[in-house]
Amino acid sequence: MKKLLQISTALAVFLQISNGINAAIPTQDDYYKVEPISIDEGVVLEASGIAMLPNGNLAVSSRRGDIYTFSNPLGELSQVKMKLFAAGLHEPLGIHWDNGWLYATQRCEMTRIKDEDGDGRADVFETVNDGWGITGDYHEYAFGTKPDAEGNMWVVLCLTGSFSSQIDYRGWCVRVNKDGRMIPTASGIRSPGGIGLNHLGDAFYSDNQGPWNGSSSLKHLAVGSFQSHPGGFRWFDLPLVKKYMGGAPVVPNTNSRIPKERERVKEYVPPALVLPHGKMGNSTSGFSFDGNGKFGPFKNQLLISDQTFSIVNRGFLEKVNGVYQGAVFPFLKGFGSGNITSYMDPSGILFVGGTDRGWGARGGKRFALDRVKWTGKVPFEIHEMRAKPDGFELTFTHEVDPKTAGDADSYSLKGWTYILQSKYGSPEVDHVTPKVTSATVAADNKSVRLKIDGLVKGHVHHLVSSGIRSMDGLPLLHSNAYYTLNEIPKK
Repeated sequence: MKKLLQISTALAVFLQISNGINAAIPTQDDYYKVEPISIDEGVVLEASGIAMLPNGNLAVSSRRGDIYTFSNPLGELSQVKMKLFAAGLHEPLGIHWDNGWLYATQRCEMTRIKDEDGDGRADVFETVNDGWGITGDYHEYAFGTKPDAEGNMWVVLCLTGSFSSQIDYRGWCVRVNKDGRMIPTASGIRSPGGIGLNHLGDAFYSDNQGPWNGSSSLKHLAVGSFQSHPGGFRWFDLPLVKKYMGGAPVVPNTNSRIPKERERVKEYVPPALVLPHGKMGNSTSGFSFDGNGKFGPFKNQLLISDQTFSIVNRGFLEKVNGVYQGAVFPFLKGFGSGNITSYMDPSGILFVGGTDRGWGARGGKRFALDRVKWTGKVPFEIHEMRAKPDGFELTFTHEVDPKTAGDADSYSLKGWTYILQSKYGSPEVDHVTPKVTSATVAADNKSVRLKIDGLVKGHVHHLVSSGIRSMDGLPLLHSNAYYTLNEIPKK
């Protein structure tokens, strides 16, 4: 039956194309244009942070310690000019503008910077906080956010060598408040690739595959939470940690599973979005979001970069039983280098930058800065994927053809999880094949309710919706979705 359906829908699309109804199946370029921004010859701009300044210039930090400004970044690319703004910083990974200052999270401290005489070059550098340590190990990265609603800037600190914690607060998240005071906030960090706030002001960071992390993922940074890697537990003896955090969590058992360890380790917060290794990327990094809907139909969804694959994925989040979870979808490709950081301008233009860092990246360039514009056309995509007690509900950006969308054979599901272990990464394990037993199309043809036999709490559920078509006979631009099912909703 499924094979017959695929043949018939393919034939229908072929006939439509032959009859001139659709000249061609649309591609990403019909909806989003990726445009490279020129970098001056001789400049190595390993983009690591992006922020818009009040004068309309775009500030871009480089992992190598410089910050440049780009004039007219929203206009004609030929008119964009770059200028050195600051130099001599120590690997700044995250910049933002706030109250007259440009803030930079460096490896060794959080700094605020100002161009006091107005000549376009920074001349005032002030330490905001330097309460964490560094040893000189190359992997001790520090990523920071803009202020949250309370004025706190969140910072995640990579482990020493990404395996152990050899100096204060490595493997931790801390907050720097508006008075410059550091507040220990969460433990269990391994190897961050980025950090940010969602539209509700909640903090998330990306962690990469390795010990205690079966695959790269996006994690919710709740105050007092444990994120999976116990390497930094030694700092629970520090007076400041005792003041704000209390005692250390129970050490998770190795060779276990996340749902089981959640029962043992009450502080443990599971990954909100798992980005399956080798499928959705290899090195999850920074993210941004469109807060006003000027970048297309995906308002407030997270646009998550990947360094190795040189792509931007799309993440939909929801809370079930008080826990963040959701689905990730392929979204944008065609970037010049390994994406590390992004910034969404209120005008609806997305800026993305990065570097291959010597690790390599599919983009092919050593470093790059790109911008993405929405053409105004809406792609046919799954808009949201929500968990239900007995399945999922899908919403779409266009009306669906009720015949194909209402056929259970238009969908297929697989599920798996990862070993929670002290060894590096994990294969996909505990495979299941849940069955879509029914697909009910809503009266407005904009959503489908899937009833599924065999959902598993704690598993990633890979949904392929290759059989459905829009009312215009188009296939989904991206038919794959990966839902991290931390909680199954109550009936």
